[in-house]
Amino acid sequence: MGDWEGRRRISLAMEDGTVLVGRSMGVSGTVRGEFVFNTAMTGYEEVLTDPSYAGQIVVMTAPMIGNTGIAREDAESGAVHLSGFVGREIKDYPSSHRSKLSLPDYFQEQGVMAASGIDTRALTLRIRERGSLRGILTTDDLSSDALVEAARAVPSISDTDYVRQVASHTPRTYVPPGPMSFRVTLVDYGAKGSIIQNLLDLGIEVTVVPPDTRAKQILEDRPDGVVLSNGPGDPAILDTIVSEVRGLVGRLPLFGICLGHQILARAVGGRTYKLPFGHHGVNHPVLDRISGKVLITSQNHNYAVDAASLPPGATKTFESLYDRSLEGIWFRESRIYSVQFHPEAAPGPHDARNIFGAFLNMMAGRDP
Repeated sequence: MGDWEGRRRISLAMEDGTVLVGRSMGVSGTVRGEFVFNTAMTGYEEVLTDPSYAGQIVVMTAPMIGNTGIAREDAESGAVHLSGFVGREIKDYPSSHRSKLSLPDYFQEQGVMAASGIDTRALTLRIRERGSLRGILTTDDLSSDALVEAARAVPSISDTDYVRQVASHTPRTYVPPGPMSFRVTLVDYGAKGSIIQNLLDLGIEVTVVPPDTRAKQILEDRPDGVVLSNGPGDPAILDTIVSEVRGLVGRLPLFGICLGHQILARAVGGRTYKLPFGHHGVNHPVLDRISGKVLITSQNHNYAVDAASLPPGATKTFESLYDRSLEGIWFRESRIYSVQFHPEAAPGPHDARNIFGAFLNMMAGRDP
């Protein structure tokens, strides 16, 4: 069947009054969320299964999505977590020897609402001009006024604790295939599988624990370090989690990624704020302020750390070359190292993979 034959009409509406119509490539119904755009040309499988996208409707800026179908081994978690998916042209006949099924078939399997035939260039420009916008995707036959009214009724992403919706609540341990160098505890706020794999590749045993695990419990297990994972939503509503992380500061090496970076910053007294439209994609240039090098990084976040709010002793290690927002911090005395971008690079370039080595250095008693 071609992309358009037999496809149902789907409507997209945003709180600013935007209404667009396309063709449904997934399941029928209505979903609500915050619209964000992702600039990656590939890696839609990782985007779909990244828990950090919970509560968001993702607009892909690349004009054609789905060419390589779905290879299940590329998934970052066991399910799709985003609210909805939007593309200019979503293909239903993949061309890849690795593909197990088409992208629309995967949407049906996973219960995902997806819109194709949308002018994603115009939609992205609107989000850039007005910031991330609440809205809906629906296959219901509604008037434009009713669609916009429904979009304006969508709650703010800051009103929902998405971490507890996507994180694992059962501890589990992963053992590296070769010699073991260190043992770490990874606090799961919505961790991507590639983070665990990168740690295992360094010979690190990883015990994954739920997001509300007490600091006392972590310390009693005597790990060599703690990783605070990526995850969805606003760190400002995670006061209980931040409080437990504060109990770890200065006790052992701490390594934060994305939301974990923001939680660490708040744990030491810093503040976070919402970016106008966030950073989502695999082509974000970041300046390493220590070496002077530029890394091309994979990113997915709507919130950032206020650099001016950090206490004395903070070394600002990385900086976005798009908007100069803070992308990394290091506290030498308390052995904290964190980054806003995704060093596991899934999807994305591998410029930042040595960041895991920096954490290993800290556990070995060296500077990152």
